[in-house]
Order: sequence, then C-alpha cells, then structure tokens
Amino acid sequence: MDSIHDLGGSEGFGPVVRDEPSWHDPWEPRVLGMSTTVHLVGNIDDFRHAIERLRPTIYLDASYFGRWLAALEVRCVERDLITSDEVDARSVAGRAARPIAVPSIGLPTVVSSTPTLVRELDQPPRFAVGDEVTVADVHPAGHTRLPRYIRGRTGTVEVVHPAFVFPDTNAHGLGEQPQYVYAVSFAAAQL
Repeated sequence: MDSIHDLGGSEGFGPVVRDEPSWHDPWEPRVLGMSTTVHLVGNIDDFRHAIERLRPTIYLDASYFGRWLAALEVRCVERDLITSDEVDARSVAGRAARPIAVPSIGLPTVVSSTPTLVRELDQPPRFAVGDEVTVADVHPAGHTRLPRYIRGRTGTVEVVHPAFVFPDTNAHGLGEQPQYVYAVSFAAAQL
C-alpha cells in the first residue's frame, strides 16, 4: 500500500532524533500495554497495516504511540468490539478523536499459535549471497513491507535469512505464505 507511512528516503520532515526517551507522556506505556494484551483476532502484520491505513493527517500529527492507539481503535471497530458512535462520543480537547482509516482488503480470521514467525520450507532459497537482484517495482493495494525507495533498484544479496511469514498476505488473512528473507546492499547512487 502506497501511503503516508512510507516516508523512507523523503526529505523535509526534520532531523532524525537519536537516543530520545522511550516515553514522552505517561499514557504511552498504557497504550503499549493495551496494544500487546488486548486479545484480537489478527496478527502483527494486521496491526502494522492498521497504522498504515490511518488518514495521512492522523499519521503525521500523532505521536508514535498515538498511532498505536488509533490503530487499536480501528481494529476494535472493524471487529465490532466497539461502535463508531462509542468512539465518536469520546472527545479530546472538545473534538471527536475517532481515527479514520482506509478499509483493509481483508482481515485475519485466526490468531497464529506459533510464537515465532520463522518457518521451514521444503525448497531452497531462490537467491544466494553475492547474487545481483532487482527489487520488484510493485504497488500493492494492501499491506507491504517493501518501501517505495527501493522498488525497481538493483542490489547484491549479502545474507540469506530463514523463511518468515510473508506480512503482505498475513495482514489480510490470506495465509502465511512463508518466504526466504534476504539482506540486500545497494549502492547509494541506486537509492
């Protein structure tokens, strides 16, 4: 999904702050706790996709954990655990605080019982260390972990990792479809 969350390689958003504190406000650890303990049918990829689907103004205006809270609300509404009216009735500084998000192309229907995302595959990796690869130049309608700035670029495989659950399908309840993961280096001029 090409949306505001994919800011890699973009300019004009200010410096990257290093070594900032873990928590900026007292409510942030509570949001982390709620997001990691509320039992929802879904998975980490579905959660990430909920953040990606937030309206751009919400994504840019909210803090890191503000996005987490908005994504949690979106996921609860989508699963009929709360209603839009209940969310709209809550206000912050006199205005409705309901997060608006693009609908997902599909929601997971089960929770994985396997704690790790590493999976075994019967076939060997397609690429090896030293192989030159060109990243697919695709623009998926749903969740993707493929940043825009590397699409269509050519690099060299540096590390072949084990197979992992494929987030692009897992986020939408389309199955884990595990794939090998490759660490690829790119020349700065490519990016």
